[in-house]
This record gives sequence, structure tokens and C-alpha cells, in this order.
Amino acid sequence: MKQHLSHLVAAAVHALQQAQELPADCDIKIQIERTRNPEHGDFACNIAMALAKQAKCNPRELADKIIQALPASEHVEKIDIAGPGFMNFHVHHAAQFAVVEEVLAAGQAYGRSQVGNGQKVIVEFVSANPTGPLHVGHGRGAAYGAAVSDLLEAAGFDVHREYYVNDAGRQMDILATSVWLRYLEACGHAHPFPSNGYRGDYIKEIAQALKAEHGEAFDHALRAILPTLPADEVEEGSGEGDKEAHIDALIQTAKKLLGEQDYRKILDKTLESILSDIRDDLGEFGVHYQNWFSERSLRETGAVQHAIDMLKKNDCVFEEAGALWFRATDFGDEKDRVLVRANGDPTYFGVDVAYHLNKVERGFSTLLDVMGADHHGYMPRVQGSLQAAGVPKDLLKPLLVQFAVLYRGKERVQMSTRSGEFVTLRELREEVGSDAARFFYVLRKHEQHMDFDLELAKSQSNDNPLYYIQYAHARICSVQQQLQQKDLTWDKEAGLANLDKLVEAHETELMSHLSHYPELLESAAIRYEPHVVAHFLQTLAQSFHTYYNAHTFIIEDSALRNARLSLIMAVKQVLANGLTLLGVNAPESM
Repeated sequence: MKQHLSHLVAAAVHALQQAQELPADCDIKIQIERTRNPEHGDFACNIAMALAKQAKCNPRELADKIIQALPASEHVEKIDIAGPGFMNFHVHHAAQFAVVEEVLAAGQAYGRSQVGNGQKVIVEFVSANPTGPLHVGHGRGAAYGAAVSDLLEAAGFDVHREYYVNDAGRQMDILATSVWLRYLEACGHAHPFPSNGYRGDYIKEIAQALKAEHGEAFDHALRAILPTLPADEVEEGSGEGDKEAHIDALIQTAKKLLGEQDYRKILDKTLESILSDIRDDLGEFGVHYQNWFSERSLRETGAVQHAIDMLKKNDCVFEEAGALWFRATDFGDEKDRVLVRANGDPTYFGVDVAYHLNKVERGFSTLLDVMGADHHGYMPRVQGSLQAAGVPKDLLKPLLVQFAVLYRGKERVQMSTRSGEFVTLRELREEVGSDAARFFYVLRKHEQHMDFDLELAKSQSNDNPLYYIQYAHARICSVQQQLQQKDLTWDKEAGLANLDKLVEAHETELMSHLSHYPELLESAAIRYEPHVVAHFLQTLAQSFHTYYNAHTFIIEDSALRNARLSLIMAVKQVLANGLTLLGVNAPESM
């Protein structure tokens, strides 16, 4: 209906231009919005106020001229002029019935649009360091990123989903060394485990797999060397140990004893094992990617140097104390940032600059980074680096997600990938199910703090918003089953022909909700707000349940029966469409 009204207004404005009532080159931006108060009609347009200055005319007078020039439409009952020049459209009562036919005709495509016009968007999300299993904190970014991607695709954008694999740098060295030390334990050589190493059981499992595959090929005498290394910081405040210096020394020792080839075997085996687990975990969560992009590839293909050369060309770097710095303060940052350390290794930031430039060079017009809220201060400097390289910084849109906090009763569960004491995403899925996890993760706006209520997510009650929505879908399926049991069928054509019999307030309300869905979906996509869809589904389910409790569908009057069945089948379709976009199933029974 909004599109129909927009076409009517465009035709009227064009007619006024032809009649020289409006300049031929006036800037026309037609906006049709739903009114908040039904007494003011169904839709409002402010075009008269927007064009009044160019037309050299009072807005209310111009609104009247536009109304007089509007083509006739069977869908418009009347038009009022309100306030300084708003045009309020009252849609004909019969027009509301059209949405039922539209939904049933479009099916799974209902609500989808081409507003994105095929623009290439890359959505990078999760991208957790492959140093252990995904935990419940990662789950929210996964659910949010997947939902945003699917919404954008539904709105006509060309979406590319990507996971950035941090498979290089110091964290990978700590991980490989941790596995090697557990491998030595499996070979019968117990050593004090570094306080800064990775301690989870998964490390021991990888070490055991290494020993099973390679025997004692990586067994080297470490005990004699340990006393020569910087002391570890075993407990906070104990001695003068330095845990960072200790782990770095262990890394160098491992590389020296193993040699480059064997060290790389351990690192690659560890990375392969953890990444495989992450892929499986996300796949079972309904999250899939077109590409898993390797950080190592940026280093090995010269992409980092290419990015630095672009910054040098624009005089945005300088050298100091042997390191190469980015003039971040020139682009709004609080201080300048190191790109390449004095030892020649690029920093995490330096590699990240190269990665984002790589995205631009792959032809993406919008770069969406779904990041944890702790990156709030980090992303502006990445935007600044793009600007320094000659790329509009607003191409990069960081979407900061607050981590969900898991509670068992009133006790908050602490998570740490180093200590191994964390609740994994897999454990959460096993406890509440993927559907509940996906839905609850996107129920709040992504910037908002979230406490994940395990008991609510598992409950089969109307207090559980997902259960309430899925139950609405299942209820409609049960009506279909009741039809079969009574040897009746739904005659869709008869139903569509008798929609004018749907005069109950509950029926009008449901049709109004259905008509809102396409514009709501479009808005949710371009604003990156899947929670809007979740809340819409709650509202639609509530309206349906109220209708179900107040009226009988399978009645003697076949005309009214088929009309009501057509309406609830349209509701069922929209419930399924919305749940699918959120990565949630629409069950036929509960």
C-alpha cells in the first residue's frame, strides 16, 4: 500500500510539473509513513511541506493542489490535510483484504524486497580466535550476525558472510606451545604448566591425538632448559616472576627444539582441530559462511606491505624507535598507533588495516563488522586507516554487540578460555536448544546488555516468547489437521472471494499486522535490527492467540470458514517467514 500511495503522489507531482505549478527540476523525495493515531488515517505524506519552498507556495495550499491532481484509486477512501501540510490517507476498508491474497501468493517470498538493489555487503562476524571452543559470549555475535545477513539478503543485498581466522601471531604461538607441553606430558614428561598457557581439556585431547599420530617424534628434553628461562608468575603476588616473559621464552624454546617444520606441524594440527570444532559448532547452530579468511594469508601474500605502502603514499606513517607508526591522531584517535614493531612483525592493528583494505579491493560497498562491545575504542582507528588510504571511512560500519551474560539461578557463570572454565556454546545449545538460543540472542537490541535466562528459555509457557510464537504456528497446523479429521478441506479460492466477511476486530487487527511486515522487514534490514522482527512476531502471535480463543474457524458457514482459514494460513506463512530469517524453526506441533 505504501508503494501504491507513493506512485499516486509521484503521478500528481509530475502532473503539477507538467502544468508548471511546480518547477521541472524540483528535488522530489516522497515519504509515506504509517500514522500513529488511526483517527489521522492510515498513512501520511509530507511532500507538500518538502516542496513548498521550491513551489513558492503555502504547504497546505500545495497539499490541496497535489490531492486534486492525484489519480483515482479504489484503495483510497479519503484524504485529509492536517497540521502545516500533512496529507493523511484513509485507506478503503476493502483494501485491507488484499494483504491475505498477497501473502498466500508470495509464500516464502512475502516481505522480501529489492531495496538493496544488489549492493555487495560483507558481514564479518564471530571471528573468535581459534584458541578454544566457542563460548556463550560468542553465541550472541553468531546469532546476530547470521540474522543481519539473512535480513539484508531478504532486502535485496548481495551478502557475503565471512569468518576472519586469526591463525598467526603470538596467540597462536601460545596455543601451539600449550599443546606441545601437554604432548610432553603424554610422553611421560611432566613439567610445570605456564600460568599464561591454555589449560582446557581440549588442549590435552589435541595433544593425545598428536601422540597417537606421530608417536614420540616431537619429544624433546625440556627439563634441563626450564631453569634457564625467566620465572613464571605462578600465583598473583608470588615472587618476581614474569608470566609474559616466561611464555615467550617457552615459545622460543619450542621453536628451537622442534625446528620450523615440526613446530608448524603442531601448530597446524592444533589449528585444524579447533577450527573444525568451531565450524561444526556454528553449523549445528545454523550459522554458515561463504569464506573463512586466513590472517596468515595476508602476511604471506604481501597484503600487509601493500596496505602500509598505501598509507606511506598518503604520508600517514612515520618511524620512531625503530617501529612504524600510523598517524592515527590526524584521524581523530587519542594517540598514534604502531603498525610494525621494531622487530619487523606487524601488529594486530597493522594486519587489520590490510584485511579491511582487502575487503574494499574485493568490491564490497559496505563492510559490516560484528564485534564485541569491547572494540568500541578500536574500530574508529580502523575507520581512520581506511580514510587515510583514500577510502570513505563510513564504508566500514562496526556493529558492536554486548556479550550475553549467562546465569544459573542468581549465580553468574564466569568464562575464561585460558583457564578452561567456561560454558561453551555447544553446552548452551544442548541445554536450551538451538532455536531458543538463536531467538533469545536477538531478542534485544545488539548494543543492549543481555542476561540469558536459562529457565525461561527452556520453559513451555506463554512467558517464553519463542514458545508463544512457535505455538501460534503449531496451532494453525492443528486446525489443518482438524479439517482433515472432519473430511473438510480449505478452499483457498473461495476463501479469497469471501474475505469481505472478515469484519471482526480481531480479523482486522491481524490483517493490519500482516500488511506491516514488508516495511518492517525492510527497516530491520537497513538498520541492522533483527530484534524488530522478533518483537513483531511476538505481536502477531499474541493477536492470533487472542483470535483463536475468541472465534471458531471450522464452522458450518463454508464461505466464512474458508475466509478465516485463508487469514490464518497467511498468518502461518508470515510467522514461518519471520522465524526462518531469525534462524529458528516453525514447528507443526508442540
